[in-house]
Order: sequence, then C-alpha cells, then structure tokens
Amino acid sequence: MFKTNVGGIDRVLRIAAGIVLIGMFFLYPEAPWRYFTLIGIIPLATGLFRTCPLYSIIGLSTCPVKKV
Repeated sequence: MFKTNVGGIDRVLRIAAGIVLIGMFFLYPEAPWRYFTLIGIIPLATGLFRTCPLYSIIGLSTCPVKKV
C-alpha cells in the first residue's frame, strides 16, 4: 500500500502528540480553541499507519535502513 517511512521514536512521538491533542478536545469543552485540537488526528494516523505523505514528498524517512 504505502511505503513505511516513520521510524520508532518518530512513531511514538506522533502517537503521543495525537492522543494529547485529541484528549484536550474532550477535556476543555468550553474552550474557544477546542476544535483546533482535532488536528491531532493527523499525527495519530501517521503514527499508527507508519507512513507520512509529507515525508514521501520530500524524500525523508526515519526508518532504520535494512542491511543486506
């Protein structure tokens, strides 16, 4: 499907940031900036699927190189 280009530490940080941002959506129901926290869906999805479209565009990868 998609090429894996998100490595271990990058993946953990993306998932954590996504969970924190989405959690803020539910923790602050009266905040005027509440809906901006839904941007956390993007790092959460890229961390879970281990692929980042922006990394693909610029040719970057944080995955370890496989030795042959």
